[in-house]
Amino acid sequence: MFEMSKKILEKVSFDRALFYKELVKTLNWLKPDEKMLLKVWCLANFGHIYKEQIIEAFRHVAKV
Repeated sequence: MFEMSKKILEKVSFDRALFYKELVKTLNWLKPDEKMLLKVWCLANFGHIYKEQIIEAFRHVAKV
């Protein structure tokens, strides 16, 4: 599921809102250890563009 999540996020990375929506959806599928790996991966690959959205998505999922 982790690898599929990365592929999805790469495909929607052209749009800020869509990236955020798919990231939140993806976080609901993943196991806790995979979530941490995804956070590191997202920040490394898209942090220069979507840092605020990545942090907010992980904060949003932590609240739920």
